[in-house]
Amino acid sequence: MARIDIPRIAYPHIDQNPDILSGEPIIRGTRIGVRHIAEWDRRGYSVDEIIAQYPHLTHAQVQDALSYAFDHKSEIDQLIQTNTEDAVRSKYQDSAWMP
Repeated sequence: MARIDIPRIAYPHIDQNPDILSGEPIIRGTRIGVRHIAEWDRRGYSVDEIIAQYPHLTHAQVQDALSYAFDHKSEIDQLIQTNTEDAVRSKYQDSAWMP
């Protein structure tokens, strides 16, 4: 049986920069994490409704973020879990960040 090479999927609107959101995937040129878009999607918002929340984004950027989120589900699930309000409060409970 012949081997089929599947090309690596490119996400032209997704970037990672260690100086933005601790290096988590973001929409290129913004500080909006893919996890933010994935959370809106999980709440049942359509692409148009997500764009209404972020009017500077294009449909292509939001679709690319959703594509990345679906293709990297475990990574995005972990980012969402570690950034819940309870998780952040727990992480910083003994620091000057928390009253």
